[in-house]
Amino acid sequence: MRLGIVGVGRIGSFHARSLSGDPAVSELVLVDPWSDSVTALAAEVGATIDPDLDALLRRGVDGLLITSATHTHADILRASLRAGLPSFCEKPVASTLAETIDLARLEAATGVPVQVGFQRRFDAAYVRLRGAVASGELGFVHTIRAATHDQSPPPPGYLPTSGGLFRDAAIHDYDVIRFVTGREVRQVYAVGANKGDQCFTEAADVDTAAALLTMDHDTLVVTSVTRYNTAGHDIRMEIHGSRGAMAAGLDDRYPMMSAEPGATFPAGPAHQSFLERFESAYRAEMAEFVQVVAGALPSRCTVADALEAFRVAEACGISRREGRPVTMREIPGR
Repeated sequence: MRLGIVGVGRIGSFHARSLSGDPAVSELVLVDPWSDSVTALAAEVGATIDPDLDALLRRGVDGLLITSATHTHADILRASLRAGLPSFCEKPVASTLAETIDLARLEAATGVPVQVGFQRRFDAAYVRLRGAVASGELGFVHTIRAATHDQSPPPPGYLPTSGGLFRDAAIHDYDVIRFVTGREVRQVYAVGANKGDQCFTEAADVDTAAALLTMDHDTLVVTSVTRYNTAGHDIRMEIHGSRGAMAAGLDDRYPMMSAEPGATFPAGPAHQSFLERFESAYRAEMAEFVQVVAGALPSRCTVADALEAFRVAEACGISRREGRPVTMREIPGR
């Protein structure tokens, strides 16, 4: 199997290294005219370099990874779908809701498989939560708490093209909430604040936010997201049901100090980055994408799935700006 990768920054390079060890992958072809490190990476993983996307598509690869800058995703994925090429695309697939709707329609019309990079769907703990909910092990689920607390903020130059805190960070929670519960969001109410660097305010963004989501079966979900969590990279979900409770991300590397006398949990050290926190999930994600390209498995996260998470993020943005609950009926694309 021959795979192309467009964009070899931090996550693209990680995926290239993972795929280079997969026995089903015979060749990697890299495209990144914006990177100074593409030559070194190609030498490290034994890959070929093409100058641009057109050259890569002419090469006749079997699948494509899109791990370039966010604003380039839509055009590359559109070209890949029209070429009939199974693709993996890091989130978001597009910068706007309208473009995401358009790509979901194109995915449906072409029938070409796309896997979107919501890696939490491949994390063992989140998969365990999904099974516990589906089996009824926890009884009826009445409350969910989900958190995305980044260890440190991104550089200021990233913010204007990030899409904002809800679309860029909390969207992972919105996707995995759907994945774990198998249900849809009915209404959101979101708030946000800035207590850190002025660059967030200048970018019309917030550095910390919270949202209350009401699911279509009346489960209540409380989500929190922040750019400032120096204690460590805190990604977790708690499921509270009538028969029990269960959490993902609550282990010895959970970045929290206990105030209880004599408590030794968590032992640490805390996770310090998303790559560290989800290394196993990212590797599982790539292994499954190889199976998607081979036609052995369907995509676990389609553009249609990504659209639903984007719609929730869009609703949260409107709710924060307008200071009111927003129903999902108000957001196009369902």
